Amino acid sequence: MDTSATFIGTATVLLRLGGFTMLTDPNFLHRGQRAYLGYGLSSRRRTEPALGPGDLPSLDGIVLSHLHGDHFDRIARRRLPRDVPVLTTRPAARQLTRWRFGAAMGLRDWEDVVLRRPGESLRITAVPARHGPAGVYRALPATMGSILEWERDGGARLRLYISGDTRFQRRALREIPHRFGDVDAMLLHLGGTRLLGMLVTMDAPEGMALARLVRPRRIVPIHYDDYPVFHDPLSNFLQLAGASELAGAVRPVGRGETVDLAPAVLTR
Repeated sequence: MDTSATFIGTATVLLRLGGFTMLTDPNFLHRGQRAYLGYGLSSRRRTEPALGPGDLPSLDGIVLSHLHGDHFDRIARRRLPRDVPVLTTRPAARQLTRWRFGAAMGLRDWEDVVLRRPGESLRITAVPARHGPAGVYRALPATMGSILEWERDGGARLRLYISGDTRFQRRALREIPHRFGDVDAMLLHLGGTRLLGMLVTMDAPEGMALARLVRPRRIVPIHYDDYPVFHDPLSNFLQLAGASELAGAVRPVGRGETVDLAPAVLTR
């Protein structure tokens, strides 16, 4: 497979896009260990990650949606190589730099970075995400979604959207499909996470709303059952999607499983 995703757990995915190997939101805590979520809050992990840092291949980069403990944990901080580019929000990049991740790069919405190899390139663009209800998200860590565009021999091969931890707020997110048009695949953060009684990530109905807004040809749901703060099971999304026009696009993936990101017919 030229384009694949191996699901490690939570929002941690190993991506292979041509010659590029990328990691998303590294969370390697073990079952029973606590992830720290800020404001004195924590949640104890109830699953095992499929891979650990020592199992990873050489990485070209890490895409980090935000700096919560279930997306970048103390194991990642201690064991990931510090010279690998980490593409993330500006506040997260400042903190990572203090932790001696010298290649951390902070992006504002719509800013991008291009990685290059002979004959191919990978463009990573930060796109809006709102980690909480309207207004309230400003009190939580700055968060980004991302668009990854892989090109080989001058031709576009795959466009991947990673939602990041976001609520569905149409006004904030509608510019994404307007700017990027056809999306081949999407990693969709679900779980209906609740903190202090507030919904801070998408539940099944909001996930469906975003899927309908973006209309990707392949939808891979992630971030749904690893912590008790995730209140909305994957089955709710699968039930809604299965009864919708997007049923054929949804591809569930188990921890440790690899899925082809390419739709049956590439868009370009």
